[in-house]
Amino acid sequence: MREFSRRNVLAATTVAGATTAISAAARAAQFGNPDRPPEGAVNVTNPRALTDPGPQNPALASQMPSAGNPPPTDVNGMPMFWSSFNIMHKRIQDGGWARQVTQSDFQISKDVSGVNMRLGPGGVRELHWHQQAEWAIMTDGKCRVTVLDGDGRSAVRDVKADDLWYFPAGLPHSLQGLGPSGAEFVLVFDNGKASEFNTLLLTDWIAHTPPEVLAENFHLPVSAFQNIPVDNLWIYQGSEPPPLAEVQRQMASPLGEPNLEFTFSTSKMAPTRQTRSGSVKVIDSRNFPASATIAAAIVTIKPGGLRELHWHPNADEWQYWMKGTGRMTVFNTGPAAMTMDFHAGDIGYVQKGLGHYIQNTGSTDLVMVETFKDKQFAEVSLAQWLACSPRQMVAETLKMDPRLIEQISKSRPDVVPA
Repeated sequence: MREFSRRNVLAATTVAGATTAISAAARAAQFGNPDRPPEGAVNVTNPRALTDPGPQNPALASQMPSAGNPPPTDVNGMPMFWSSFNIMHKRIQDGGWARQVTQSDFQISKDVSGVNMRLGPGGVRELHWHQQAEWAIMTDGKCRVTVLDGDGRSAVRDVKADDLWYFPAGLPHSLQGLGPSGAEFVLVFDNGKASEFNTLLLTDWIAHTPPEVLAENFHLPVSAFQNIPVDNLWIYQGSEPPPLAEVQRQMASPLGEPNLEFTFSTSKMAPTRQTRSGSVKVIDSRNFPASATIAAAIVTIKPGGLRELHWHPNADEWQYWMKGTGRMTVFNTGPAAMTMDFHAGDIGYVQKGLGHYIQNTGSTDLVMVETFKDKQFAEVSLAQWLACSPRQMVAETLKMDPRLIEQISKSRPDVVPA
């Protein structure tokens, strides 16, 4: 096969309509990977080489077309950056269920772990705390959340779909689904090894403390603790809770409420950036001061839209795909590039500094949450970088007409076309 320069490969992509009349070798030059050896189905000269006569799982394969037939610009390999709550085992108890993806399940995810939890009406995630900070987004229904801070100040809030909460590491809290539909949400912990199934539970500590110590600590008779559960509750079916105002009076601390609000309503904020192709809402310590270790962006990409080529310089990105379907390509040194398909309930992970982009491949809006183990969101746009670099240098590097580079916007749209 004749050798082609990167410039020839890129230039040849503009004549895609002529591919039906040219050879496989020429097609490889036009659309194949610019590195050697070439990759992608377009390089195959014998169609039988593309067949897969072995055992099949058509249902799974249909969800991952880019894995079975990647674009020819993919090259080499990299750690798997796709996972999904949809394939995780549910822990089900009376009152609700949970499923999780930790680093044990998803090796690349070292900074963040995630939990998808459902609490039916009245369902309670019992009083507990974590050694890690907990960030959450509501995906359905309504939930009551309580917290006590390190200065002895308490608060309780009712949150709804798209609302957030944040509990710093070590602060005790509880969650309860409210009627009529209960609550579903996704939790993000700022440690990839953190497990929702291994938390510090009130029932566990009480059951493993001598009754006479409990009596002395709470200034109650020993008999007060004769019916404590031997097994922890974790999630249980509770009674319908009283109105919020009544609970606020019951649990009010003489020291008042925490200085920082621990919930946030994304529905009340205007998009940080918006174009005709979608929007991005950034929530971090600058507008949600309590969230000291997790920054986030809620991204909406309309059909045909593209989350522009970019990277994040400060932290790994843990994604939760809430709605729609899309395709993400991640670029690494090597070079390495890999493309995977994503659906609602899936999780993506992009390591710090790696280039990537996301395409909406469906007919409905794609909505996803990007989270980062950092107090602030940061992003570098490839287009903005080139537009703000010496024009002649960019033109010489990419073998492009400087007049075309001048047309690249110096503003960062985040979602294109703008």
